[in-house]
Amino acid sequence: MLEDRETTARFTLESVKWSDPRAIALRRAMDADTEQRYNAGGARHEDPAFTSKRARALAVASSEVRATLLALAPDGDPIGHAVLRRLGIEWELKKLFVTPRARGMGVATALLVEAETRAAADGAPRLILQTGEKQPEAIALYLRNGFTRIPVYEPYIETMANSICFEKTFDTQI
Repeated sequence: MLEDRETTARFTLESVKWSDPRAIALRRAMDADTEQRYNAGGARHEDPAFTSKRARALAVASSEVRATLLALAPDGDPIGHAVLRRLGIEWELKKLFVTPRARGMGVATALLVEAETRAAADGAPRLILQTGEKQPEAIALYLRNGFTRIPVYEPYIETMANSICFEKTFDTQI
């Protein structure tokens, strides 16, 4: 498990606070990327109340966050982000994002493995996550790393019923 920093040849992983400005900037970049993927070609034409409900489903409260992870390039630039949160009794991976500059360098895999390691070490029976069809790179990443598709779970059922959700179970019998 990542103690403070783990060094690789091309990037380091660092555990930071949810409020770290670099983490906030990467979450904003992810939001922009997601907006482009899902709303390219124009604005959604839906009830503002529904849009607001979906935003609440996607929101992450800082009180739920168990870990915020950053990947940093050798020059110190943040190039990747992941959050591990409690969602009721579940452990959920949120906001896994790699900047375009760093894609293909193994950053997403390193962040995913670190999130799995932390969840398992803390006794989580499984790690769950939600993504969508317009994120084929994410889907391929999860499948390559042993995640299994599961039904859409709360809080996404009502506003994102077409989500693609996954789990990875951990052997907690030691």
